[in-house]
Amino acid sequence: MSTTLVKTGRALSWLSTLSLWLAGTGLVAMTAIVAWQVFCRYVLNDSPSWTEPGAVMLMSWFIFLGAAVGVRENYHLGFDVLLYVVPKSGKKWLRMISDLVALAFGVGMIWYGIELVGLTWGTILPSLHISGGWNYVPLVAGGVLISLFALERIVLRLAGEPIDDLLDEMPPAEVAAELDTANVKA
Repeated sequence: MSTTLVKTGRALSWLSTLSLWLAGTGLVAMTAIVAWQVFCRYVLNDSPSWTEPGAVMLMSWFIFLGAAVGVRENYHLGFDVLLYVVPKSGKKWLRMISDLVALAFGVGMIWYGIELVGLTWGTILPSLHISGGWNYVPLVAGGVLISLFALERIVLRLAGEPIDDLLDEMPPAEVAAELDTANVKA
C-alpha cells in the first residue's frame, strides 16, 4: 500500500473516531436537554423555549455523523441478501456498486444541503437566536463525511487492497446470531 493511502487512511480513521465521539456526546447532551425540558415543564411549570429546537439540532448532528461512520465501517445499506448467493468476484462488484451509491448519496446531501443552508441563512431561529441555515449544516457535514468515507472504500478496492476479505469470511447475520446465542451460558 502506498504511503499516501496509509496516511490518508490514518487521517480518515481519526476523523471517523472523532465523528463517533461527537455523535455520542451529542446524544448525551440531547438526552440531558430533553430531561431538563421535562423537569422544567412538569416540576417548575416553565419550559424553556430553546430546549426543543436545540435538542432537534443536536439530534441531526449525531444522526448524520453516526451515519457517516456507518459508511466507513461498512454498516450502511447494501446487497446483503445477494452477497450470500453470488461468487466472491461478484461480491466485490456488488460492494463497489453499494459504495458508489453511498458516494452519490453523500454528494447529493452536500449539493442540496448547501442549497437549503443558502435559502434559510437569512432567517433567524427565534428560540436559539441563530441563523436558520444552521438547521441544515449537519446535512452538509454528514454528506462530506459520507462522500469521503465511501470514496476511501472505492479507492482502496480499486488499488487492490483486500478490504472485502474479512467480510467474505464472516458468517451470515442469521448464523452469527445463532452462534452468539449458543455461546451464552445459563
